[in-house]
Amino acid sequence: MIKPSCKQHKWEFQDVPAMLAVLDEQLICRHASLGWRNHLGLPKNDGAELLLEDLLLLDDEVELTNLLTDIFTHKNSVHDISVSLLGKLGVAQGLLAACLIQQSNEPPHLLLNATCGEQLDKTLAELRRIQSEHGSILSAVGEGIYGLDKNGMTIFANAASTEIVGWKIEDILGKPAHDVHHHTHADGTPYPRDDCPVYAALKDGKIHHVDDEVFWHSNGSAVPVEYTSTPILQDGELNGAVVVFHDISERKEIERQREAAYQEINALKEKLELERDYLRDEINVTSDFGEIIGDSSALQHTMAQIEAVASTQANVLILGESGVGKEMIARAIHAKSERSEKPLVKVNCASIPKELFESEFFGHIKGAFTGAHRDRTGRLQLAAGGTIFLDEIGEIPLSLQSKLLRALQEHEFERVGDDKTIKVDVRIVAATNTDLEAEVKAGRFREDLFYRLSVFPIKVPPLRERIKDIAPLAQHFLNRSCAELGRDQIKLSKQQVTRLQQHKWPGNIRELKNIIERAVILSKGNRARLDLVLPDQSQGEEPEDNNQIPDSTFVTDAEFRQLEKTNIIAALKYANWQVWGENGAAELLGIKPSTLTYRMKNFGINKTKTPYE
Repeated sequence: MIKPSCKQHKWEFQDVPAMLAVLDEQLICRHASLGWRNHLGLPKNDGAELLLEDLLLLDDEVELTNLLTDIFTHKNSVHDISVSLLGKLGVAQGLLAACLIQQSNEPPHLLLNATCGEQLDKTLAELRRIQSEHGSILSAVGEGIYGLDKNGMTIFANAASTEIVGWKIEDILGKPAHDVHHHTHADGTPYPRDDCPVYAALKDGKIHHVDDEVFWHSNGSAVPVEYTSTPILQDGELNGAVVVFHDISERKEIERQREAAYQEINALKEKLELERDYLRDEINVTSDFGEIIGDSSALQHTMAQIEAVASTQANVLILGESGVGKEMIARAIHAKSERSEKPLVKVNCASIPKELFESEFFGHIKGAFTGAHRDRTGRLQLAAGGTIFLDEIGEIPLSLQSKLLRALQEHEFERVGDDKTIKVDVRIVAATNTDLEAEVKAGRFREDLFYRLSVFPIKVPPLRERIKDIAPLAQHFLNRSCAELGRDQIKLSKQQVTRLQQHKWPGNIRELKNIIERAVILSKGNRARLDLVLPDQSQGEEPEDNNQIPDSTFVTDAEFRQLEKTNIIAALKYANWQVWGENGAAELLGIKPSTLTYRMKNFGINKTKTPYE
């Protein structure tokens, strides 16, 4: 401490409670305010001059001395210098400000202003507490949070951001977040910073929300994120932004699984709809032909072949005339196989237009050709695990036989318009009423496909070779027709059975079924009118004695004419309204075409006006 100077003058701020001090160029305190003297514990009127080390605890004396000396040289000022203030209660932390003052005719002096006290300590402690508390809250949040300044530089990052994108906080502070992990789109294409919604908030002052982008992880992988960029306004000016983001990988996976499930459901729905249609066809066929009925030696031989091949995986080729029940044989093979729980799918190759065969058989994808408005499952894929029945196999266009052969050999194919190969496990059962060997020799059917299909051929005998089976088959159709038409059950007489057995049946079982159905339609009481539907026995067949009618059975002339009209309509329907020529209605009825035409005119029978059609 320095003794009082004789030249000390009264200082105008000496009684203020603030901590003020005036120092000369030697950094000697010439004046100290009441507030500073009280802090030091000095008497109020003590005019002793003080050294700088009497005021401050100089941990680094040279640095602080140089700082204050520079003020005299550069005539500048300093603010908020952290210092340790000496006092009667010990050392206290405070802030120091300094600037030059000069009175007239006197050299410049340094004015010090110190801030200290319990309130400052409390304020600083509260500030530290708030910072710690807020930091803990932000660190505990599960979403990533970035703070950006008005230039887009990262000034804050919480712990969750590191967990999500892998970048440590020190790696991203002071850098544009976009350049670190938002530089490219999900597909790898560049993502200009000017297009980034994060930085758009710093331009337009609006909140931007994005729910389908990626941030790039520090390991190079893409992290699907949803984020919101909210601008920070200070005094009406944009001063930064807060970016809150979270990982939506789990949501994306759920969406992917949901989309996959939706596609699978659609595929299953389409498959079920197709199976429904095929089952309807199956029911119709079953209704038409029923089960395999009969015990003739020819049929027993066929059944033995079915039993032998059904349990194997061999392809089967069913041969036989039209109407012999080849489809029933195919269904029996499937029912007795290990694939019986899987679908049996039928493809009538003769009914599919050439240009649609590939799509029908193998399926197509949406847009594969004009009219392909949605994906379609082909019948080969629909039969996966089961059996596919290729009826009228000889009608497949030669140009498409090679693709069918590949599908049978490799058990794989591609849908029309698709480059994806589909694997399929399916058994082939084919049928034809044509001589495929002759077709092969004529070059209309591939030899390799023929041998692929005919691993196990089965010849189905025509009905004329199964005379013993005609009676049970006819009675079966008779019972079914009566039930469907709501008639009382009718039994065939021995004479009717004999006549049925004498018929040649060129249409086989299909013809027998149609004959029986027409006979039931024309029947009265409990007698089937086979005499009205069977052709005349012109090849040594004895006609039924129509005179042997029970006494209680007779018809009036009007009834007879109605029966005749009904019979003519039935014959026309069977012949598809063909009057003349082979298999025409006139030939079926055994009369001249001109006679039939005359009777049709008398009865007013016309295809477009007949209510029976």
